[in-house]
Amino acid sequence: MHTSAALTVAAEGGIIGDGRTGANLALGTGLLGLAIGWLALARAGSRISMGNARTNGMSAIAVGLAGTALAVLHLATSSGGPGTGNGLVGAIVAVPLGLGAVLLGRRALTRSRGATGRSIG
Repeated sequence: MHTSAALTVAAEGGIIGDGRTGANLALGTGLLGLAIGWLALARAGSRISMGNARTNGMSAIAVGLAGTALAVLHLATSSGGPGTGNGLVGAIVAVPLGLGAVLLGRRALTRSRGATGRSIG
């Protein structure tokens, strides 16, 4: 199965469940990206290293982009409107969650770069 076909199946809810499964997957991915982004941001600002803030920042960006892509794909393939039970509202909420994860990951990368003394730009 190709990547685009797998994303389409995931956004449509897959073989199991109803139309909300794809939106729930996008919501969970966006929330996971936000959690990784917050941890990366906390680690980038501290002087004591509890992990690699740079790696966590890049992970938050990747997971946030995946959540946003799943949400947009679900929005594009869902039929009906809000309140029909197909997960449209969940997908709408998942888009800013994924974008927030991307922003937190980028901010953590910027902070970690500044802490190592390298110039930005």
